[in-house]
Parts: sequence; structure tokens; C-alpha cells
Amino acid sequence: LEEAAFQLQQIFRIDISIALNILGIESMRAGHYRIAYTCFKLAADRGYSKAQFNVGLCYEHGRGTEKDLEKAAFYYYRAASSCHPMAQYRYARYLLCHRPENEWDRHQKAVTFLEQAAMAGITEAQAYLGVFYMRGLQPKEKRGLKYLLLAAKNGDAQSRYHVGVCYEKGLGVQQNLAEAMRHYRQSAAAGNRNSRERLR
Repeated sequence: LEEAAFQLQQIFRIDISIALNILGIESMRAGHYRIAYTCFKLAADRGYSKAQFNVGLCYEHGRGTEKDLEKAAFYYYRAASSCHPMAQYRYARYLLCHRPENEWDRHQKAVTFLEQAAMAGITEAQAYLGVFYMRGLQPKEKRGLKYLLLAAKNGDAQSRYHVGVCYEKGLGVQQNLAEAMRHYRQSAAAGNRNSRERLR
């Protein structure tokens, strides 16, 4: 009986969190940023990862609250720890862009979160990892190409351009100019200026 009561309590808690998050989204769409932030924060404090992510966005962009990247990172981390893919991406970007580069543990944590987000289908994480591995101190070209191809297949024109560069220069793949041109054409058709330049 105690177990059933506990489960019912958990369901009720989750339902309230979902409702608060939805109310926050609707308030945000209506331009009521302070109300949206309040709803997201209430749901986030109940442990709802989608709301934690939304609180992070509020802090990152200064919507409904003051802009504060440290607090944004805190909420992104909470959501990322609950396997929220976009939060994993944003928290990883925060670690790589706003923390000292010489902190190896943070660097590794960022890469782990980026890889989790990329494998969950977050195109931005795939593209970021692709470039990250291509341009690192010790480039891992095959791994970089893998992520660039994933992002390109998800419609990222810049990643498609980078795949073209890989084929043109033989980075992580055997050099193939015809394949490079195919990727440049696809990227240019999607509006990528760099690809248009390569095709001239």
C-alpha cells in the first residue's frame, strides 16, 4: 500500500511538472516571459528535465529573469544529467566556451555530453563534434567525418560543406573530387556560401 501511495505521489508530481512546463511554454509564446520563467522554475525544482532545460534557456537569454550564464549552465547540467539531449549539447558548449581549456576533466565531460547529444540526433552537436574532431590538437579525422556526415544527413548545409572539404583533401576518407563536388553542390543548393565559392 505504501508503494502504491508513493507511485501515485510520483505520478501526481510529474503531472504537475508537465502542466507547469506547458503553461510556461504558452506564456513564453504570448510574450509573458516572467510568468513563463516562474512556471519553468517551479517544474524544474520538482526535477522535470524539460523545465530545467527551459530555465537554462531563460537564464541564457535573459527572458523573464536576469541573464546569467552560470545559472543557465547549472540548469543545463541538471537536465543533461537526466539525459535531455539539447541540454547535453548546451552544457557541453558552455564547458568548452566558458571554462579554462586546461581543465581536462571538464573537457572530457563536455565531449561525453556532446557525443550523447549527437547520438540522440541533435544536429548541432553532430556538427560541433565534427569540426571539433577535425580541428583538435590531435585531429581525429575519421571520427570527425562520422559526425559531419550525421549532421549533413540531418540537413546541416555547413556540415555538408565540411564533408566536401574532407573528400577534396582526403581527410578521414580517400580523396575523391567527384564526391567532394557532389557535397558542395548539395550544400550550395541549401544556401551555403562557402560551397558556392568552391564550385566557381
